[in-house]
Amino acid sequence: MKNLIRLEELAMLALSIYGFSLLPFAWWWYLVLILAPDIGMIGYLVNTRVGAASYNLFHHKGVAIVVYVAGWYLQNETVQLAGLILFGHSSLDRLLGYGLKYNDSFQHTHLGKIGK
Repeated sequence: MKNLIRLEELAMLALSIYGFSLLPFAWWWYLVLILAPDIGMIGYLVNTRVGAASYNLFHHKGVAIVVYVAGWYLQNETVQLAGLILFGHSSLDRLLGYGLKYNDSFQHTHLGKIGK
C-alpha cells in the first residue's frame, strides 16, 4: 500500500509540473519556488500547535487547489503558479514520507512517525 500511495503522489507531482508547463514562466521558477511552502514551518518557533496549523495550511492539497482555481477564475497566472507550487510541494513531501502534522510533535504525521 505504501508504494501505491507513493506512485499516486508521484503522479500528482507530475501533474503539477505539467500544469506549470502550461504557464508562461521560465522553468527555473519551479525549481526556485518548490521549497517555498516550507515557510509554514516557521510557526514551530511559537509552539507545536501553531506550527502544525501553519505547516498544514501550506501543505494541504485542498488549499492548493482553491488557490489554483482562484487564479484560473481571476485569469491570474501568478496565483495559478502559487497553487501549482503548493500542490507539487505537498505531493513531493508525501512522496518522501512527510505528511500533515499533528499538534503534539513535528514528527507525528498522518502518514506515521517521521524517521521510523
